[in-house]
Amino acid sequence: MDIEESIETIEAGYEFLLAYAAQGRPASDETDGPGPHARPTIQNMVDAMAMIVESFSASDDDFEQLIANDCSKASAALTFLLNQEKIGSEVVDNLNASIHLRAVLTDLFLYSEALRPLATEEVSGVMAYDAMKK
Repeated sequence: MDIEESIETIEAGYEFLLAYAAQGRPASDETDGPGPHARPTIQNMVDAMAMIVESFSASDDDFEQLIANDCSKASAALTFLLNQEKIGSEVVDNLNASIHLRAVLTDLFLYSEALRPLATEEVSGVMAYDAMKK
């Protein structure tokens, strides 16, 4: 898994957890009730954050260091949930509100946008120029 895949896994996982929390599911393990369950998504997010921490921990870039630190904190909350016997919507809703998880998401949104601004500017600049000619 590379950085972009890790970011996508975390962002998609958060979207899944928002929907999961909204379902009002009782606490269950993976054998209870209808799927999909939150546990595999949370595990994937932990794995993606571990990859980011590994990649950014030795970075000379201050922002990448910040992302690694925020991923470590958010990963602790996710791991805490994984250690619970059952996971329900209420506890996932509390996780979604965690300042640590939100910090990671905000960091990654900013980081992702900073990686591809030139391509976006070129496309929008061409579109704006074409629109002005008409």
